[in-house]
Amino acid sequence: MKEMPHQPIDIVPFDPHHATAAQWAAYHAYRRIRAEEDIPGEPILSDADFEHQLRRRRPTDESRRVIALHGDRVVGNLLLEFRRAGTPDYESFAPFVFAGGGVMQAYRRQGIATALLGALLAFMQEHGKTTATLGAPAPEANAFLRAMGATEKHRAVENRLPLDGLDWDALDRWQADATSASGARLRWEIHAGRVPLDRLESLIAPFTVLIGDMPLGALDLPAIRYELPAHRSWYEEMDRSGGEHLVVLLLDGDEVAAVCNAHWEKRFPDRVFQALTAVARPWRGKGLAKGVKAAMLKLVRERHPEVRMIVTHNAEVNAPMLSINHRLGFAVYRQTVSYQIDRESLRTRLGEPRGVRLPPAPSR
Repeated sequence: MKEMPHQPIDIVPFDPHHATAAQWAAYHAYRRIRAEEDIPGEPILSDADFEHQLRRRRPTDESRRVIALHGDRVVGNLLLEFRRAGTPDYESFAPFVFAGGGVMQAYRRQGIATALLGALLAFMQEHGKTTATLGAPAPEANAFLRAMGATEKHRAVENRLPLDGLDWDALDRWQADATSASGARLRWEIHAGRVPLDRLESLIAPFTVLIGDMPLGALDLPAIRYELPAHRSWYEEMDRSGGEHLVVLLLDGDEVAAVCNAHWEKRFPDRVFQALTAVARPWRGKGLAKGVKAAMLKLVRERHPEVRMIVTHNAEVNAPMLSINHRLGFAVYRQTVSYQIDRESLRTRLGEPRGVRLPPAPSR
């Protein structure tokens, strides 16, 4: 059994807008250690980019951070994300908070994660949140959340596809078959770099319908939605750091029949991150998902020959998409299990939080 640290562990807020250079240095040291423990060898954001991300104002949601300190050393963290008050449909999102974080391996099994959950409970009580959603990418985290009374609601996998060895002739056939099956009724629309904002605005509603069909297991959440302010903010960030939004559409007249959506970042030039691939209900079973996937892979090769892999996330229950990805050569890199716990269950496990300092709303 590990010995408890001689110094007490302090659970305190971390304010990215007022942190000192020494506090930032401690946080950066912690996140590098945790990244190497969880995803060894993977690139991470530079210190400057990470600090910018924590300080920037997002239009539809906001976050707070709590850290566990052993002396001046950060040994654990808690991230809280929630809908910004006053945004569209806020009341639907108001009861929910998303939480993540972890503890350094050398400091585990000493009550630190439980203390961080105490900060989550205090936040939920102060802000009227009734349901917390937590993701666990590692077996030890899964066991901890189950022991705390959280209920498993959803499983997803991060899949990765190396581009070396792809059968590009087969991808040409997939793309051609997607339109020939419709009797030339469908047409392609492809955007590389940015989708013009007026066009993007017209796509928000159909994209929201398509993502609404994405399987989320038993998660109790408000309907997922695409929102123009979030995309506009994202484009501003890509303008700052360097990046491209890649969108492949199959259109039936003015209606979206299928879409494949991805982005490339200059900071991680060897990979492309694929997001939504979806087919409208009337067009399913006709090979359109394979067609837009193939068109996207060809677009990536044309735009960024330096890319070596495609990274995407899929629900484990999404058998049709997993089948297509398997045929392409995607392989599972890691799994994440999502849990939910309500405020009263958390309070039953932890009791009333005492001596927990919560992060204040950021001042601007």
